[in-house]
Amino acid sequence: MQEQFAAAATTYDDAAVLAAEVGRRMAERLDVIRLVPGCFADIGCATGTGMRALQTRYPQALPLALDYARPMLDEVRRRSPLLQRLRGRGPRLINADVRALPLRPRSVDLIWSNLMLHWLDDPLPAFREMHRTLATNGLLMFSMLGPDTLRELRAAATACGIVPPLRRFHDMHDIGDMLVAAGFADPVMDMEMITLTYRSPRSLLRDQRHLGVRDGLLGALPWRQWRRIFTVWQSAGSPLPACFEIVYGHAWKAPPKVTEDGRSVIRFHKTG
Repeated sequence: MQEQFAAAATTYDDAAVLAAEVGRRMAERLDVIRLVPGCFADIGCATGTGMRALQTRYPQALPLALDYARPMLDEVRRRSPLLQRLRGRGPRLINADVRALPLRPRSVDLIWSNLMLHWLDDPLPAFREMHRTLATNGLLMFSMLGPDTLRELRAAATACGIVPPLRRFHDMHDIGDMLVAAGFADPVMDMEMITLTYRSPRSLLRDQRHLGVRDGLLGALPWRQWRRIFTVWQSAGSPLPACFEIVYGHAWKAPPKVTEDGRSVIRFHKTG
């Protein structure tokens, strides 16, 4: 899937309607959060739409753009204003895997990740890396696809007697448990359904191909079986609905209760 995603760098924005809308809704949540980051990281930044929104919101912060697909980072660089780059305010581009971040401990105040973490079979190592790199009282904000994504296609496959080949995503309660296991404090999880409509099954396939995630999302199945599934899906009428379950989460990195060598941390507060 990494090769397909990298190859989609020049077509990604044409089909990234869902990512753009989810990113906008994530940004609205920052309106009620008191945070002035000195450094933020957009992990899984793709072509940098979220990165640019964060730069507008936090113009004094050092921006980090991380993605495992180098062509996506090339697009981030290409779309960065020349004057911004000349002033040294352009994003720092980092080609890396979220499960092994080349960042110092406690070096980032805000980590943002929009619709990326669900591609990991096990997000827990990524959450641990994010916790390691966040500064104390730093914020992690992310979105992921949930298990009811494309439920219409899953139901159509079941109606055809075919085991749905689509990727299975983690439930938000399991994600919350992973955040706690990674060391985050008081994670907040919620979800909503966003429905996109398509003129035909080919429109859905084209969009997922332009995003570079078609095989990763839909799985492998002979075309003859897909035709049966699409026929059942089309019986719902036109335009064709496609629901995406969006799981939102945010969590803070609380002050440590023990030092790195295992000693307990005791804090004294002056009163009176």
